[in-house]
Amino acid sequence: MKLELIYEKNRIYAENESHQVIAEVTFPDMDEQTVNIDHTFVDDSLRGQGVAGKLMEASASLLREQKRKAVLTCSYAVKWFDSHPEYCDIRTNKS
Repeated sequence: MKLELIYEKNRIYAENESHQVIAEVTFPDMDEQTVNIDHTFVDDSLRGQGVAGKLMEASASLLREQKRKAVLTCSYAVKWFDSHPEYCDIRTNKS
């Protein structure tokens, strides 16, 4: 299945044919340079297909492009960034 990611301000998501959200990562602004990756959701029908990882990679790439940093309060985001040190430049502990 080809998952088409839709980019909005502070959100990347995918929908099914019925326009229901089936995968999502949200990262609200904390300030001009920092966001909080606070939520990752993947529908049960997509579990085990690497969809959450694709969402994380898309958000990390977008934030790097925008020269922004991320605080990680989503447990999945913490695990993903821990296992992808190539994106450590995006992560911050700012509160």
